[in-house]
Amino acid sequence: MNRRAWLGVALGGAAVAAFGTAVVGELLPPRKGVRVAFLLGDSANVIDTAGPWEVFQDTMLDGALMHSHPFELYTVAPTAAMLRMTGGLQVVPHYGVANAPQPNVIVVPAHQSTPESLDWLKRASTGADVTMSVCTGAFQLARAGLLAGLPATTHHDFWDRFAGEFPDIELRRGPRFVDSGRIATAGGLTSGIDLALHIVERYFGVEAAEMTASYMEHTSDAWRTGRSGAAREAAPATG
Repeated sequence: MNRRAWLGVALGGAAVAAFGTAVVGELLPPRKGVRVAFLLGDSANVIDTAGPWEVFQDTMLDGALMHSHPFELYTVAPTAAMLRMTGGLQVVPHYGVANAPQPNVIVVPAHQSTPESLDWLKRASTGADVTMSVCTGAFQLARAGLLAGLPATTHHDFWDRFAGEFPDIELRRGPRFVDSGRIATAGGLTSGIDLALHIVERYFGVEAAEMTASYMEHTSDAWRTGRSGAAREAAPATG
């Protein structure tokens, strides 16, 4: 049985609901698919971006009323001009902040922000289901005011710096990711894969996340630890 057929069986019957009519996971998928915007800037980290991108692009759902690929992915940057990511990778963003469509999910990797990109992040997050950071992308969420009153995590090399710069934010050292509902933060680098799989689960259920992880040969179960607040309870708060 091929991958698409397997997932159609796994999500068949009552487990699969039409977009916009019922909740499969915790989040309600919109009728036309889930828009995921990746906010980039100079020196955006490649794995912070590519890890979640791979998760969302590999998620497949089959059913009479479902799209095969439920996530629509695009990049947003201060302008649509070419930028350099880590390691010299050159990327031309799909949109600048002036004309980027409203996303359902925002992914913020480590990158150099601008006042314009932080302003877009703050505005766009108000209409998004989830805004998630990876690695030191948490600094950008904090600078945009999105982490006020919430727990957060970031790359372990930057824990002390984050705590010093944002003493009023509850820093959690240790969990793979921290999910507060509409705002979520992942630790360094590959932890973004786990948080993205967790977001897949929140939209489409555990079977969809399991199938995506299996297809990617991602053998870690760390993406499960955010379920039902487990990640929030996994490590003591420090700051």
